[in-house]
Amino acid sequence: MFKFANPEYLYLLALVPVLVALHIFSNIRRRRKLAEYGDGELISQLMPDVSTVRPNIKFWLLFSAYTLCCFLLARPQFGSKQETVTRKGIETVIALDISNSMLADDVAPNRLEKSKRIISNLVDQFKDDKIGLIVFAGDAFVQLPITSDFISAKVFLNTISPALITRQGTDIKTAIELATRSFTPNEGIGKAIIVITDGENHEGGAEEAAKAAAEKGYMVYVLGVGLPSGSPIPGERSGDFRRDKDGNVVVTRLNEEMCRKIAAAGNGVYFYVDNSNAAQKALQTELDKLAKADVETTVYTEYDEQFGIIAWMILIILLLEIFICESRNPRLRNFSLFKTEEEEKGK
Repeated sequence: MFKFANPEYLYLLALVPVLVALHIFSNIRRRRKLAEYGDGELISQLMPDVSTVRPNIKFWLLFSAYTLCCFLLARPQFGSKQETVTRKGIETVIALDISNSMLADDVAPNRLEKSKRIISNLVDQFKDDKIGLIVFAGDAFVQLPITSDFISAKVFLNTISPALITRQGTDIKTAIELATRSFTPNEGIGKAIIVITDGENHEGGAEEAAKAAAEKGYMVYVLGVGLPSGSPIPGERSGDFRRDKDGNVVVTRLNEEMCRKIAAAGNGVYFYVDNSNAAQKALQTELDKLAKADVETTVYTEYDEQFGIIAWMILIILLLEIFICESRNPRLRNFSLFKTEEEEKGK
């Protein structure tokens, strides 16, 4: 794909027809002035070193250089390039609960959307860090492998919904185990697992998984979303709620005790998420305490600058224009290399 990074400079090309028109007008005016003095052939004999071709050649060379300069300023870009850069940061894998209970609206606008906003705000705070994203319910899978591409992280975040996983439940154990396998092998760098959940329908084994992660040097933080008092889960129809097989409205409650135990087992901290940004700020403070190390990251840019080719063309054209004299050099008159077609005819 081809594009100009600064296309506004292409408006300078509007002067191209003006320059051509001025040049043509100048040539016509010059011929008329010469015609007033006498016969053209006689004047040519009286001024053998004057060339009518060379000034035109010099003009068109400068004209070409100006046109190319307009394109140069517009910064033509084409294709893509790959760069390896060194960054100092941490690695964070976020495990997000997307079970149906996360649709409860005891936290505005609902538990899942609140969680996605927290993640989005965290991504905005990251600079030279890496982030990975795992979604889980009854199963867990990697939504985004660990990366420094924060734009892609936000794109994937927007696509998350409970429909991604059909098996319901809250299998935090599998999510943590998957997170521990998602980090890079780089050593000396802080690595954190952030579990965002309401703890509803906990399937067990999460504390053991968090402890195993801590033994590998990974900090496990838990964000509990929802009210301990509980809230009904919205149904598929507006104003309706999900019901059990007996027709009773299903109420989902935040399991804070379980969240605290998992965080403690993972040498991390538990944060309660309410309608404020307190949990996010407290989590960011904890992440800032983690060790940061230099990490090489492969970065892909969509476009590669192509100005170098045009710059060389401009340089060559300007050098040619400098070495071409407007008048003929008597010392070089006998060398055919320095003669124009007009001079050859007049020989």
